[in-house]
Amino acid sequence: MATPADIVNAPGPDRRLRRHQRLTSTADFQATYAQGKSGATRTMVMWLRSGPGASLRLGVVASKVIGNAICRARAKRRLREAWRLNRHRFQGEVDVVLVARRSILTAKWGDVTDDLIRLAGKAGLLA
Repeated sequence: MATPADIVNAPGPDRRLRRHQRLTSTADFQATYAQGKSGATRTMVMWLRSGPGASLRLGVVASKVIGNAICRARAKRRLREAWRLNRHRFQGEVDVVLVARRSILTAKWGDVTDDLIRLAGKAGLLA
């Protein structure tokens, strides 16, 4: 079985999610919400921001509606991992904020990745 180090070091697209590939400031999140471009599925909501400084960066949000801290952390991990494994399929000069919905905690992994691909397709991010 492949270890995480094997996956990261495997030839092919870089699947790491580095700091410069993430949204970190509150202002970036607020600017993304302010543009009002969003789409939703059963497990997540995708918000998009285009304009100066946008470069396919990811922000992840899980509110207290999801559950306690353990549930919120799990929801964010699932969103980040789905993005990380599929990022090589996406293109565009946009920033993306993924907001977890409560159903992400019980959804099958395939459903989570399918929802992400479906939203990316609707947003025109698929290469």
